[in-house]
Amino acid sequence: MIKLYLAEDQSMLNGALTQILNLEDDLEVVGSATDGKSAWEEIAKLKPDVAILDIEMPEETGLDVADKINESVLQTRVIILTTFAQKAYFEHAIKAQVSGYLLKDSPTDDLVSTIRQVMEGKTVFDPELVVNMVNATDNPLTDQEMNVLRAVSEGGKTQELAQKLFLSEGTVRNYLSSIFSKLGVHNRLEAVNLAKKNKWL
Repeated sequence: MIKLYLAEDQSMLNGALTQILNLEDDLEVVGSATDGKSAWEEIAKLKPDVAILDIEMPEETGLDVADKINESVLQTRVIILTTFAQKAYFEHAIKAQVSGYLLKDSPTDDLVSTIRQVMEGKTVFDPELVVNMVNATDNPLTDQEMNVLRAVSEGGKTQELAQKLFLSEGTVRNYLSSIFSKLGVHNRLEAVNLAKKNKWL
């Protein structure tokens, strides 16, 4: 029996995946969490065979948890399951020595197959993701600039962005100016479109 741990911040998806995986004769979900901190604490205790981690979670990201699993030399294999095809995330995942990296819109059968393959010692990366990473242009923006651009992509005026990011309006304007300069664009829409085209968002 392959023991699984599932960390996914969307409770509905977490529950649905747990039910689907438990239907397989050789798979058992032994625990789940909706935030990275709880996930790491339970993984350290339960020592599952495979941890399936979402990247974007409260407290700590799935990549933070993957780093800790790698640093702690646990035998737990890690599969990243995410909606984000960002090059920086993928590179971080490789450094954390994850065994699998799948996009959330992949068929459930692909996830089940990947679990079995990583238990055989194989490494499985979503083919679409690999193509995107090869074709992607390197992102010149810092993490904080990406946080600002991500907030911009969700809409809102400078004041609203400042409140959301816990920054002053002047600081947000400075970040935007730097983003426009680095990307060679003239406004927010162009910046967001370029970032999406290059799979940074």
